[in-house]
Amino acid sequence: MENAADAPRMRVLVYSDKAHVREQVRAAIGRRPAADVPKVELVECATSAAVLKRLDDGAADVCVFDGEAAPTGGMGLCRQAKDEIYRCPPVLVLIGRRDDGWLAAWSRADAVVSHPIDPVALAESLAGLMRSRADGLAAR
Repeated sequence: MENAADAPRMRVLVYSDKAHVREQVRAAIGRRPAADVPKVELVECATSAAVLKRLDDGAADVCVFDGEAAPTGGMGLCRQAKDEIYRCPPVLVLIGRRDDGWLAAWSRADAVVSHPIDPVALAESLAGLMRSRADGLAAR
C-alpha cells in the first residue's frame, strides 16, 4: 500500500494579483484535476518577481497565469518566462476574452482558458499539461 506522503505530486504555480482568482483556480483544480495525474501541490504567487524566482529555483512543474493580472499581465510574464527560464514548465494562461487567443499565442502559452473561469475546462486543460510534463520528465 502506498503511503500518502510518498505519492507523487506536481507543483502547480498559480499567478494572479487577485486573491479571488487564485481561489477560483484552487477550487477548480482541487487535490488533482483528473484521476490519472498526480496530486497537486499549489504554489501561489501575487507578483511577477515571485513567479520568476520560483521558476528560476525549479519550484514549479506546471503554471497557471492570470492574463488580466496587474501590473504585470500573465501573457507578458509567460513570454518572459519562456524566453528566460531554461526548460520553462508548461503554462496555461487565463485570458479576459476569447478574442485574446491571438495574444496568448504570442505569449507562447501552452494552453488557454477564458474568464470567467470554467472549472471543468480549467481542470481538463491543466490535466493535459500535467500529462505532457510528466511524459517529458520521464523521457529525460
